[in-house]
Amino acid sequence: MPRALYTDYPWPNAALEQSILSQVDCEVVVAPAGDEETLIRLAADVDCIITCWAPVTARVIDAASHCRHIARTGIGLDNIDVASATERGMIVTNVPDYCIPEVAEHTLALLFALGRKIHVYYQLAQAGEYNRQAGMPMERMEDQTVGVVGTGQIGSLVVERLAALGMRVLANNRSQQVPAGCEWCPLEQLLAESDYVLLLCPLTDETANLISTAELKTMKPTAFLINTSRGGLVDHQALAEALEAGEIAGAGLDVQVPEPPDLSVPPYNDPRVIVTPHAAFLSTRALHELRSRVAQQVVAVFKGETPECIVNGPT
Repeated sequence: MPRALYTDYPWPNAALEQSILSQVDCEVVVAPAGDEETLIRLAADVDCIITCWAPVTARVIDAASHCRHIARTGIGLDNIDVASATERGMIVTNVPDYCIPEVAEHTLALLFALGRKIHVYYQLAQAGEYNRQAGMPMERMEDQTVGVVGTGQIGSLVVERLAALGMRVLANNRSQQVPAGCEWCPLEQLLAESDYVLLLCPLTDETANLISTAELKTMKPTAFLINTSRGGLVDHQALAEALEAGEIAGAGLDVQVPEPPDLSVPPYNDPRVIVTPHAAFLSTRALHELRSRVAQQVVAVFKGETPECIVNGPT
């Protein structure tokens, strides 16, 4: 009987995955914790690893001597040592297109919440204060400039929707090829001119702490930073210091380092910051698609077929 190690998941159980994997009589072994030592101990006799956020390191991969496939329940691959998996002949898969509308919608929701001071009014109302002037100054949204860093599938959809709203959109990416509805510019210019900076790029060695002290000082003091991609794109200590110094107006953070963060410390406890719990990808439809597609990828490998979305090429 083949065995799949499920390192971690943010939904109540693995019943959906187990029902699909039963097609190939696969047993799902759920790790009691997602730390490296636990995964090393459990990886020794599994044929597949399914992982959400737990770190599948080179040591875990070395221990998984019978493993043929690592399946990521998500888009990003920064928690998997793909190079080590490739060296050992393991296929790595992900689901790169399952929650594109959801993340785009969440990004825009944070943008409008910040721009229309929804969080300010809500906090005051909860405290018993009804004060419309507390949100001022506030500018008309369609007059604003939005900078989008990263124009993959999510970023391109965000650009399309922002352009439809009549907003000026700047974009920055490595290729300098951007979708209709925006203009490419260097990151420094984007930061200096934007009223909202949206981070929608992957986390890599090059983008780690992409937004730190110098970048925050470049932004307008009236501007907002929104991150719905990966927490490691932002130096959160630098963000806390920038907010304290009044160098930017606020932030929307769906992703943090670590997760969950200490919500009692800056920047997370700052009333100008909206924090959501890495929830941008969530919807009933998106989760069902993600989980079922990952399980079908595993089934395909056990059947000797080629699964969809191999990220390290056929082995």
